[in-house]
Amino acid sequence: MSDSQARTFQIDFMGKRLIAMVLSAIVLAAALGSLALQGLNLGLDFTGGSLVEVKLAEKVDPQTVRGYLVEAGFTNGTVQTFGSDEDLLIRVPPQEELGIAGQVGLGDEIFVALATQYPGIVLQQSNYVGPAVGDELAEDGGLALLTALLVVMLYILFRFTKQFSVGAVVALAHDVIIVLGCFSIFGWTFDLTVLAALLAVIGYSLNDTIVVSDRIRENFRRARRGSPVEIINEALNQTLGRTLVTSLTTLFVLLALLFAGGEVIRGFATALSIGVVIGTYSSIYVAANVLLVMNISREDLLVPEPEQDGNEDGSFP
Repeated sequence: MSDSQARTFQIDFMGKRLIAMVLSAIVLAAALGSLALQGLNLGLDFTGGSLVEVKLAEKVDPQTVRGYLVEAGFTNGTVQTFGSDEDLLIRVPPQEELGIAGQVGLGDEIFVALATQYPGIVLQQSNYVGPAVGDELAEDGGLALLTALLVVMLYILFRFTKQFSVGAVVALAHDVIIVLGCFSIFGWTFDLTVLAALLAVIGYSLNDTIVVSDRIRENFRRARRGSPVEIINEALNQTLGRTLVTSLTTLFVLLALLFAGGEVIRGFATALSIGVVIGTYSSIYVAANVLLVMNISREDLLVPEPEQDGNEDGSFP
C-alpha cells in the first residue's frame, strides 16, 4: 500500500476538534457546577468519625442494618459488605450531640446496638478518626494534586516547549475535574483510595500525553509542508494503536478489580477506570487542541543549529 493510500484510512481527529471542545466544556461545566453546589461525599478519612467492621452469623441486607442504626440514633452512616456477605463495614460520621469522649467510644456503642439485634455478631475492629486528622489529610491531598500538576508543567516545559507544557496541564486538570465531578454527581464516597487513584490518573494521562507530544514534535521537525492540523492528525493516527492497546489492557484489569475486587477498592477502581477513559480522550483532543489554539508551528520546535567558529563566509582561518 502506498503512502497516499494509507493516508485515506486515517481518522480526522482534528476535524472534530470543535465538537470535542463543546463536549468537554459541557462536561466540565456539569462537573464544576456539581462540585460547587453539592460538593464531594467525603469519607471518614477526611471528615473523621467511627469505622466498625463486624462479622454476622448469617447474611443480612446492608440497607436493613443501616435502617436499624438510624432507628438506634446513629445517623448519616454507611453500611456495606466487606469481603463476604457476612462481613460488614460500617462508617458513621461524628455525631453532633456527642462530646469528644463520646465520639471515641462511638464504635463500641454501635457494636452493642447491633449485638442486641443480631446474636452471634463478632467485632473485627473499631477505629476512630478525629476531625483534625481528617482536615490534615484533606489539605495534604490537595497539595499533592497541585504539586503533581506543577511538577508536570515544569517537566514538559523543559522537555518540549511552553505550548506542550500548557497543553499537558490543561489535559490533566480536565481529567481530574471530570473524575471529581463524577464522584460529586453520583454521590460516591471520596476517600484516600480515590485520592490515590487521582494521582495515578495524572501519571497515566501524562504518560499517554508525552508519547503523543513526542510524535507531534518529530512530525513537525520532519515535515516540509502541511498545515499544523494535518501534521497533528498524522501523529495522532501513528500513536493510535499504541494508545488503544495500553488503554484497553489497563481498563480490563481495572474492570476486573471493580466487579470482583470487593468494596474496599471499589472507589479506587471506579476513579481509575473513569480516568483511563477520559485520559485517553484528553491526550487526543484536549492537549492537541491547546497546541492549535496556541498556534504551534514548525519553527517553535526546530533544534537550534550550533554556532561555528570561523570567518563570516564560513571559512576557517
